[in-house]
Amino acid sequence: MNTYYLSLTQQSRHLVTVLSALACACLIAGCSGIAARAEKQPVFEVQSTTDGQRLYIGDSIAVAQTEYGRVRGFVLDGIYNFRGIPYGAPTGGKNRFMPPQPPTPWQDIRPAVFWGDAAPQQVAGKYTNTYSTFVDHWNYYGVSEDCLRLNVWTPGLGDGKHRPVLVWIHGGGFTSGNGIEQDGYNGQNLSRSGDIVFVSINHRLGPLGFSDFSAATQDSRFSESGNAGTLDMVAALKWVHNNIAHFGGDPGNVTIMGQSGGGAKVCILAAMPETEGLIHKVVALSGNATCANSRDYSTGLGEAILKEAGLKPNEIEKLQQMPWQEYLALANRVAKRYQQTAEGTNIRGGAFGPVGDGLHIPMGTFFSDPEAPVAKVPMLLCSTNCEWSLSRDNAKLEQMTWDELLTRAKCDFGYPNTKDIVAEYHKLFPDKKPIEVLGLMASSREAVIATANAKCQQQAPVYLAWFGWNPPLFDGRMRAFHCLDICFWLKNTDRMVTHTGGGKRPRDLSDKMSAALLSFMRTGNPNCEALPEWPAYTPETGATMLLDDECRVANDPDRSVRLLMEKGK
Repeated sequence: MNTYYLSLTQQSRHLVTVLSALACACLIAGCSGIAARAEKQPVFEVQSTTDGQRLYIGDSIAVAQTEYGRVRGFVLDGIYNFRGIPYGAPTGGKNRFMPPQPPTPWQDIRPAVFWGDAAPQQVAGKYTNTYSTFVDHWNYYGVSEDCLRLNVWTPGLGDGKHRPVLVWIHGGGFTSGNGIEQDGYNGQNLSRSGDIVFVSINHRLGPLGFSDFSAATQDSRFSESGNAGTLDMVAALKWVHNNIAHFGGDPGNVTIMGQSGGGAKVCILAAMPETEGLIHKVVALSGNATCANSRDYSTGLGEAILKEAGLKPNEIEKLQQMPWQEYLALANRVAKRYQQTAEGTNIRGGAFGPVGDGLHIPMGTFFSDPEAPVAKVPMLLCSTNCEWSLSRDNAKLEQMTWDELLTRAKCDFGYPNTKDIVAEYHKLFPDKKPIEVLGLMASSREAVIATANAKCQQQAPVYLAWFGWNPPLFDGRMRAFHCLDICFWLKNTDRMVTHTGGGKRPRDLSDKMSAALLSFMRTGNPNCEALPEWPAYTPETGATMLLDDECRVANDPDRSVRLLMEKGK
């Protein structure tokens, strides 16, 4: 394991300078146009000794100013950690369904040493004694409506540096997850190795984040309720813009990155006019979006929820007074029934998600306007070649025959030309077993290619990757599953040993991928010495970086089979 995962022992002959803000003048957000004057900060020096001390916390250690007040974190392995910083007020009561409100400023130094609560969601079953619990070991500590919190990792405070900033947006569709849900989300290692500032955020989810009551009542206060969760993310980006310089970051160089539902979220945020100047690069992993939920669908669902609750349009405030657990049960029950009869455009089939309202989020297809602010924002897209680890818990599937594959594929996907599709996959990837071909079919790149093609209508480049590394776990049956690549990009393969096995082999690939990510953050181009030349994607060439023990570029390696799938629809 690399020493940077363990301790400061190798730095025993050097000083780790820990800067703190013991006395700062009042700060007003940069966007207000009023300059803030900060007093000179005393320097607290921590001598690294042979005992290998890794953690430092104290009154004059890791204190930073925000526009709402000072926060105190800690230093771990040479990286400043700030956890659970409020970027918005609690979202319960009168704030439920409303756009995010600013937090109440505080006078004393506020501790920021542990994660903030996750947004209300269903967490039952996260810790059942199954292989999934062993592999993913989710991190859920508190769940409440006081969930507008973020975390910051940075190598330095008040040192005058302007480091690139990465804002991590978690997956879980639009209904579950949090900013530290798995250990692979930890920003410490990438912050250290790349000298960057890493931020992760929580935001409202599911019915509490995306219940659209804009047509259910004439009360204008609820006109933006369908996008409350999206507006939370915008508020977090505004917090980063206004405050990140005090954490050693550059507000003029912010990359947003997410996986699965987080990949869809970053695409949506990039398409919003109001994020202009807040986002400078976009990275979407195993998730993407070229449109939002239709307004007709979301408003119809909102009206159905109000009716199920037995409330009149002028009684909608009673939904704000309901315990959040009861409201989630009510809204989810209505959504399940509503989806069976209503027609509408949804993201990933979810009932609750961002709404194309024409105000915050464009209606129609994203990235179609060559003059939109996002036109100048580079994008990097990646997916895995076996998103769904089909045989991990069922070794018998490894013995699947080609005839059995045809039968199952016809049942699972319904293509009338299934035989041609399977034959083409076998031709393109002759080393793949039937179970692996089934995994490829279930992980089709149609959606990611559609997003890349849409983005290519704008001037900024698009880079495409396809991750195919197979962990040496479960007798080699895990393959390149959904979520696996996260810890490689973020330099956490030794943290997520239950995903990678740990050690040199995954770390070597992680070094290459994280180097490409850091280059992309700095320049908008992932090319670096660690990887072969990585051309920008175009619909004509389809250049794709294949990420494995040996990395190489291929031109649209599955184009012919995708065309067959399109033909079979």
